Amino acid sequence: MILLSGGSGKRLWPLSNVNRPKQFLSILRHDERPESMLQRVWRQLDEANLADEAYFSTSGAQAELIRGQIGGDAVVIEEPAQRDTFPAISLATAYLHNVAGASRDEIVGIMPVDGYAGDEFFEHLRRLPAVLEQSGSDIALMGAAPTEPSDKYGYIVPSSSPALDQPFYRVSSFVEKPDLIRSEALIREGALWNCGVFAFRLGFLLDILEQKGLPADYESLSTNYADLPKTSFDIAVVEQTRKLSVLPYHGEWRDLGTWDSLVREMSSELSGPGYISEASHESHIINELEIPVSIWNVPDIIVVAGPDGVLVTDRQSSTGIKDMVAEIEIGPRFEERFWGKQTVLSHQQAASGLQTVTKRVVISAGRFISYHEHHFRKEVWTIVSGMGSVCINGVTQTVSPGEVIVVEPGAKHFIGAIEGDLEFIESQIGHIVSETDISRYEFPDPMDTHAL
Repeated sequence: MILLSGGSGKRLWPLSNVNRPKQFLSILRHDERPESMLQRVWRQLDEANLADEAYFSTSGAQAELIRGQIGGDAVVIEEPAQRDTFPAISLATAYLHNVAGASRDEIVGIMPVDGYAGDEFFEHLRRLPAVLEQSGSDIALMGAAPTEPSDKYGYIVPSSSPALDQPFYRVSSFVEKPDLIRSEALIREGALWNCGVFAFRLGFLLDILEQKGLPADYESLSTNYADLPKTSFDIAVVEQTRKLSVLPYHGEWRDLGTWDSLVREMSSELSGPGYISEASHESHIINELEIPVSIWNVPDIIVVAGPDGVLVTDRQSSTGIKDMVAEIEIGPRFEERFWGKQTVLSHQQAASGLQTVTKRVVISAGRFISYHEHHFRKEVWTIVSGMGSVCINGVTQTVSPGEVIVVEPGAKHFIGAIEGDLEFIESQIGHIVSETDISRYEFPDPMDTHAL
């Protein structure tokens, strides 16, 4: 199983951005604990015994987030650049064949990580290989039975009803996000929502790559990744394939791509500090800030507050905010990393050109920021809470709340959390303050203070 993780989810601004796409937002809940879309899909795959042979396909920026939420053992096939689903699936297919040793006859499933489905969806997923075998198709897809007309999804149009002993349809055509009138007509024709879930044999796609004059081995494909056409797998392959079948699924499935669709799956109208009056029926607040946000006697609205901005929208209009975001979006101020999270509090520049960037940093228990140095900036850390281990130029010390650590330019250093989460305020000071000003170094077990 290849799990696709990509995109930035701008329809879920201001919480979703290029540093934290929508699938990483911990807004859903499971057993009273926060859960992201990614964590939900992974948990459901694990409960269906499908996680052991799952691989993630994503760009390098998201690989760290996946390992942070799923665990360091997650197998991630990293794209050299983000170039849509055809290059991503092609690279993952070559990896499975050349690196993981899968044969050309191996059946591989493809699934995005940002869908929302019931547990029965994953049991249904097990039937795709049998459909591929039984139908003699090159690609077998899963299609969800629509619950209502929608212009948010693509539709799979079947050619005929399945025979009594066959659970699948032959595919006639695809319709990409039709208007509501056309959606109603398609549903009457028996069309299904396109879930973006399908299966094929590795050799099928490897042959297509060779036919297109593209490398089919992993090393060459990775090296020449920028030469691959930046297009979707649907356009490049699925819509060009004549032998297609689709397995209908009649259970719960949705794409949580807008705030209106997402709040429907939230267990409470209020997430974070705030208040919603009784007259504000069908209103929701999602607040990541530490100050309260309230709705007083205004129904059917969604208020979302985070470090990158504040959104107030009518529920039904929340589908159209992507264009607005393009006009107002600033550089992301909040970022999740494998080791924890950080929020930019301020960025100031003096007349002399000296810059000061102040961040709030939280390192998760047992994790650390790798051993590295900066050439142009000084860092000042003020410990707020937790216990940490700090190493500067090979000298290690334990830090606690109230202590201040100064890291001069050119000093090799790391910091980690040894008792609970470690929170500190970091001030970066220099005429050049840049994320590219970093050199990383190997270090034996940074959290083992006895090895230092």
